[in-house]
Amino acid sequence: MNKRNFARTLIAAALVSSMGLSAYAANDLPGKGVRVMPLQSSLAEETFQTLLVVRALQKLGYDVQPIKEVQYPIAHLAVANGDATFIANHWNPHHSEFYKSAGGDAKLSRKGVYSSGAAQGYMIDKKTADQYNIKDISQLSDPKLAKLFDTNGDGKANLIGPSAGWGGEAVVSHQITTFKLSNTVTYTQGDYTALIADTVARFEQGKPVLFYAWTPYWLSNVLRANKEVVWLEVPFSAMPGVQANINTQQANGKNYGFPLNNEHIVANPAFVAKNPAAAKLFEIMSLPINDISQQNRLMQEGQNRQQDVERHTDAWIKAHQKTFDSWIAQSLAAAKI
Repeated sequence: MNKRNFARTLIAAALVSSMGLSAYAANDLPGKGVRVMPLQSSLAEETFQTLLVVRALQKLGYDVQPIKEVQYPIAHLAVANGDATFIANHWNPHHSEFYKSAGGDAKLSRKGVYSSGAAQGYMIDKKTADQYNIKDISQLSDPKLAKLFDTNGDGKANLIGPSAGWGGEAVVSHQITTFKLSNTVTYTQGDYTALIADTVARFEQGKPVLFYAWTPYWLSNVLRANKEVVWLEVPFSAMPGVQANINTQQANGKNYGFPLNNEHIVANPAFVAKNPAAAKLFEIMSLPINDISQQNRLMQEGQNRQQDVERHTDAWIKAHQKTFDSWIAQSLAAAKI
């Protein structure tokens, strides 16, 4: 940042801090009269991240419309085509197929990292893992071990996997075939939220459980890694499509079959070009992954109405007011307010 821009940021920060954004009411905020259409999937646990972006855009004066729910592939295409403005829940590289299909960098703007270090993979209950020394999902090619996780009486393990349209379903299907598990493992797909509720109930009854999981999500605070459950490793990296050459081994030497992901705010490039304040905001917003999981846990415990999520979002802003104000200040500076 050069001295002029740095000074502008400091001035904007001072104004926001001392007078609040109401001081700009007499002037045109950068977003005044500009309509914004946010999108997210039907996964309710993504509302918090999206709503936080909405709150910041509103502070900048943007006319933000109610969040619309669409599937990830459609969301990427809508943003690329200008039918929507942004999605705050793009996972990279998890959604790389959707990103590529929508036109990639030529049709979408993806700058900055909103949340980092999201893990994915397969988990089983620790009691069963310890009792049968199960550490790798390929061990479930053994019919005797696979039968431990049979939930419908057909003798095969039932692997609770991601819902259709999430992106992870292609990985799970590919790996079941690649790791030669088709004869002993069934990919159980449907409403993931309902299936996981059943999985938690089975665990509480002392029964073995096998499921796909990711962070951030409330589940990681209920069935905790290395306490109630453990991650299963995979025999080697095996990703489909555009992720085919990705090495999924992590820094600790473990390979859980999926690469770590970063969450990004993906926006329409024409909108970004015309709105430097919003562009800066999308680039600099950052949300700790544990904060997302903690908010998701509140939802799982019953605080899951729209007004609850709005209250959670406002509470997060209040608890991180200096951070939030700095986002606004830098965005205002980018717009030369």
